[in-house]
Amino acid sequence: MYNKYLIKEGDRIDSIAYKFNTSIDKLMEINDIYDYRGFSAGREINVPSNNDYFTTYTVNTGDSLYAIARRYNINPTLLAALNGLNLDDYIYPNQKIMIPKSGYSFYITKDGDTIDLVSKKFNRKPSEILEMNTTIYLLPGQLMINKTN
Repeated sequence: MYNKYLIKEGDRIDSIAYKFNTSIDKLMEINDIYDYRGFSAGREINVPSNNDYFTTYTVNTGDSLYAIARRYNINPTLLAALNGLNLDDYIYPNQKIMIPKSGYSFYITKDGDTIDLVSKKFNRKPSEILEMNTTIYLLPGQLMINKTN
């Protein structure tokens, strides 16, 4: 699972990698960037999400997103979106996918979302949403997290 990150003036690829506990090579791979110059201020990139909210599941032969979602009592559309997949995408044995841990709810932002709209979806105050999500750009596709218990 990946989050969106907007590169700021002064960010370097090594500082971004350090900030998200990953390697430079991994950042380049997940963003299909083959030259460091591809990481420039104002560009939106994918970065690994925080694993405090997810566990990893290894796909077995015969698994489908629907079956995995049912097994973990997760909405299949959310499971697909959290893993950067479409519902009809093929998943293959030994593929790793992220399963949300219990105690959290998630929302993937859409164009036009505001903190007020997201806070209403979670039935929270905007200040609580800001507290639970340290980096908020409200760009389409950003994962927002809500602690439910």
